[in-house]
Order: sequence, then C-alpha cells, then structure tokens
Amino acid sequence: MKLLADHPVCPTRLATRRLIPPARATVFSRIGGRVASVGRTVLLGALAVALAGCADPSGIQTLARLRQATDLGLGSAAAQQHVAEQRVAASWWLDFGDEQLNTLMAQALADSPSLRLAESRLARAQAALEVADAGRLPQVNGQIDLTRQRYTAQGLVPPPLAGSIRENGTAQFSGSWEIDFFGRYRSALDAALGAGQAAEADVQAARVLLASSVARSYFQWVRLVEQAALARRTLAQRSEVLALVQARVNAGLDSRLELRQSQAGLPQARLALETIEEQVMLARHALAALTGRPLALEGSQPAPLSRIRQLPLASVIPADLLGLRPDIAAARWRVQAASSDVQNARAQFYPNINLVGFAGFSSIGFSRLSDSASQQWGVGPALRLPIFDAGRLRANLRVKAADHDAAVESYNAAVTDAVREVADQAASSHAIARQQAEQRQAQEAAEDSYEIALQRYRGGLGNYLSVLASETAVLEQRRAGIELAARVLDGQVALVRALGGSYVAPVPQAPVAALLPH
Repeated sequence: MKLLADHPVCPTRLATRRLIPPARATVFSRIGGRVASVGRTVLLGALAVALAGCADPSGIQTLARLRQATDLGLGSAAAQQHVAEQRVAASWWLDFGDEQLNTLMAQALADSPSLRLAESRLARAQAALEVADAGRLPQVNGQIDLTRQRYTAQGLVPPPLAGSIRENGTAQFSGSWEIDFFGRYRSALDAALGAGQAAEADVQAARVLLASSVARSYFQWVRLVEQAALARRTLAQRSEVLALVQARVNAGLDSRLELRQSQAGLPQARLALETIEEQVMLARHALAALTGRPLALEGSQPAPLSRIRQLPLASVIPADLLGLRPDIAAARWRVQAASSDVQNARAQFYPNINLVGFAGFSSIGFSRLSDSASQQWGVGPALRLPIFDAGRLRANLRVKAADHDAAVESYNAAVTDAVREVADQAASSHAIARQQAEQRQAQEAAEDSYEIALQRYRGGLGNYLSVLASETAVLEQRRAGIELAARVLDGQVALVRALGGSYVAPVPQAPVAALLPH
C-alpha cells in the first residue's frame, strides 16, 4: 500500500524537492520513510482490529450449572469428620475371609480385558496430555535439501542461470514459538489434564466394578450351591417319606392315595434339583469368565455361607464418602476438561502471535554450501487474526458449550444416582437385618411343626397331608434363610461399590460437597 506522499505526482513531495536543500532532503526523506512505515503498520493493525468484528464470540454461553450440595441434602451431613476412618479398605474383599474369593479376585484384577482396556485409554489420555503440553514450547526443526535442477530459459530466471543445470543445497535450522497471550495452549493443556484425570478415575471405576462383579458373582454361586444342597436334602427327605408311606400301605395303615401323593413329590424334587444345578453351572461359568479363565472353576466348590464373614462397615455413612466414588470424580474432571475446551474455543477468536526464525546455509552448487558467503538467517514476528471464517469459530464454540452442559448434567446425574444407590443399600441393609430376625423365628416354628406332624403321622394320629404341608413350610423357610444370608453379602458388596471402593482422588478435595459449587 502506497501513502499519498509517496506518489510520484504528490504536490507535497514536489514542494519538498524545490524548497529543501539536497542534504537536508535526504535526512527528511529517511525520517519520512520511517514515519510512513510506522503509519502503514498502525493503519493495517487498525484495519485488522476493525474487521475482526466479523469473528465475534458474543452471545454464546454455557447454560448448565453444577448442583449445589444443599440441593441433595448433603450440606449438613453428620459425622463427616470420620470420613478418613470409614473409607473402604483397598483390598476390602479380604475381610470376607474366603481364600477362594481372594484367589479369584487376584486372577480377575490381573487378567481382565475390561481393566486392560481402561488402562489403555488412560495411556492414550496421558499421551494426549504430553501433546498438549508440547504446543506451549518452542519448536525447532532441521532441514537439508539437495537438488539438481535445470532452470528455465524462458521464465524469470536471469542469466547465467537461465537454461543451465545447477545443483542447489540448503542446510538450516528453523524455529517458531507461538506466544500464548490469550491462553489457547494453556486451556488446551488444562482440557487434556482433565481428560487424563478422568481416564485415571475411569480405571479405578473399572477396577471397582470388576471387583464388585467378581464378589457378587461369587456369592451368587455360593447361594446356588447352598440351594442345590437343600434341594438334594429335600429329595432325600422325600425318598425317606416315600419309604415310610410304602411301609404303612403294606401294613394296611394307609391307602393308595397317600402313596400316590408321596410318589408325586419325587419328580418335583428332582426337577427342582436339576433346575438349580443348571443355574449353578451358569453362575460358575459367569464367574470364571470374569477372572479371564473360562474353565478354571470346573469341578470346584465354594465355601459355605456360614464360613463367610461380613464386612465391618459402619452403620452411619458420612455423605462425603460419596465423593470417593471414581465415577463421580471422573465426571467432575470431565466438567473441568469441557470448561477448558470452552476457554480454548474462545481463545480461537484472538490473534496468534508467533516468533519465527531460521539460520543456515544455502547455495547454488554443493561445493559452496559450507562457505561463509552462503550463510542465511532471518527472525521476526508473525501475527494472524481471524476476520471472516463463515461462522466456523462460532459453531465450534457452540459445540464446546454444548459439550460442557452435557458434562455438567452427567455429573449432576452421577451425584444424584450415587445418593440414591447409597440410600437404597443402607435401607436394604437395615431391612434385611429385620427380615432375618423374623425369618429365624419362622424357621424355628416351621421345624417344630414339621417334627410334631411327622411324629403324629408315625403314631397314626395324623394324616400325610399335614406332613406335606409342614415339610413345605420348612423347605420354604430354609430357602428364605439362604436367600437372606446371600443378600446380606451381596448388599455389602453393593454398598462398597456405591461408596466407590477404595478410590482415592488424585488431588486433595472434600468429596461431593467440594465438588459442588458453593
């Protein structure tokens, strides 16, 4: 761009030539050139700033907000000072005192494909963090170009190069450094850091999920094995009763009606046993698959329910323990990463300021490449400013704002689900304890009733229908006892999972309450 004073027919320039002596004219000419250069720079900068209004981030905001702790009823939770003491142990399954469960857990944590998948995602996130961090630092590249070239004789190449074949060589270093005035690379690094921390929490969440799945599947297997043993005892009992009825029929004390009723009980007992044994095999296969060894449990038997200890969990659970859940921590880190992505998208609207430079050798002819006269270098700033991009930057900012809102709502949902899950497990734990007390009394009464009915039948004082009714009540109570005992163990594992297992956040923070804004 030429200023008016530089134009060959500018009146000001003609007057200067006439009125100012040549020596002074030279000085004024140099000063005027510098002023003109500065003026051109200022004019171009002002024009760029004026046109920058075409790329405008205004009007695009995030809408979702993190839920307050008081919204969930967690602001005044009791006994929060005991959170550290009540945190779940790292190897919580050892407290059950079952060596077979410990062996299965070690195999699962060592060989599980799902855990390895989560760890590979963590490795990817950590590598992405290194990539983001590298963008903030200067970049230096080396270049060596050696070519043999024929120059055109009909173009802009002057003689003696025109029409000749020459060898060209370039060996130099080039560097650039984008100065992060507007926090573009810093926000990208923060986003990558948040994603990395979320991936690390995901690994812990996968570990908690795997460990709890192994424990719950193991106790399911134990329950079914106990039920199968009860079904076999029932079958044996039905066989004994059939023998007794057959003897009474032979003695003329019972009719064929009682005999047929007793005989009908055997197929029913065998059917129940076959059904439960099928479930036992399926449970064993599911447990073996979790450990990564599908056939490892063939022919093996678990410990009985009576030998498995219960976990020493506190009756009062501080609300802040919810923040130790890795899925909540991962969701919170994703909110941070999404917020940094929004900042990065806003920074795209501002100028890029780079320092670029190069130094090396360049010559025509390889033999002169290392001569001092072949040296070349250059250094200077470079500025790039978005002016018109057809709405790409605004669309990108809207995408990141929507991602942020989705991350916030996902976090809110995770916290809400965590509160519900812990409340459900705590309520179920108290309810099962009351149910067990009632079931024990009912089983004692059923056992006494069965013994009385059997004795009366043997003495000829009662009929066989009363024996069957009493026996059915006993079997139902035994099944209920096994179910409740298994539910206690399953509920404890579910509560451990609801509390996040043994996850420890990578940075000190008061869970739930601190994760939510105040």
